[in-house]
Amino acid sequence: QVQLVESGGGLVQPGGSLRLSCAASGRIFRINAMGWYRQAPGKQRELVATITSGGSTNYADSVKGRFTISKDNTKNTVYLQMNSLKPEDTAVYYCNADITNSGRRDYWGQGTQVTVSS
Repeated sequence: QVQLVESGGGLVQPGGSLRLSCAASGRIFRINAMGWYRQAPGKQRELVATITSGGSTNYADSVKGRFTISKDNTKNTVYLQMNSLKPEDTAVYYCNADITNSGRRDYWGQGTQVTVSS
């Protein structure tokens, strides 16, 4: 079975930075894409950033220029560098992976809290 383990969340002041990590482990034939989503209280889960196996990236307009997604294929790990954080970035951040084994499906991490507050 596949597991996604996230780390790196926490409390940071506005204007600060955090780096999230998500490592995929278990039975993995191919990772097609990985990404980050977030969900703030009372709101729907939304896309933050994704990166494909070929390295193509996609960002939500609200984080463009501030967040950077990257990956380490040797470690099956995706990162999210978050700079110039704003209070509105406060949310639970979830890692997602599009993985092919016998079939193709999405997997989700347990979530990590990011709080931006002074």
